[in-house]
Amino acid sequence: MKPVAIRLVSADDHAAWLPLWQAYLRFYNTQLPDTVSHSTWQRLLDDREPTHGALAWDGDIAVGLVHFIYHRSNWSIENSCYLQDLLVAEQTRGTGVGRQLIEFVYTTAKADGCCKVHWLTHETNATAIRLYERIAERPGFIQFRKAL
Repeated sequence: MKPVAIRLVSADDHAAWLPLWQAYLRFYNTQLPDTVSHSTWQRLLDDREPTHGALAWDGDIAVGLVHFIYHRSNWSIENSCYLQDLLVAEQTRGTGVGRQLIEFVYTTAKADGCCKVHWLTHETNATAIRLYERIAERPGFIQFRKAL
């Protein structure tokens, strides 16, 4: 496992965060207006927002990102944590950085009083699914959605 330093994003990290964010969007064949990416970045920096972000650092190079959101649940008193976005730079994949980012979210969410972490991935993302099945349970739910 490649040891990396993982820390929450700060205002000084935008230049490191943005290329990883754009790579994540490309991975999912998605384009967002710049205004959405700007708003996402601002939310990650705002302590009043339930949205958080962290970067994995190999020296002074950001090699991964994770975004997570705390939210209420009708099934618990404590908040839950939705791990929304996870990306490891292509040249760093397979080195354990993804697992370290997820474990960072586990630790952070638990310290902040959350009772669970949950996430989605695309059914074709076989590499990620292999990791996820080793570090989390697969509850069998199927997602449905409708854009509004």
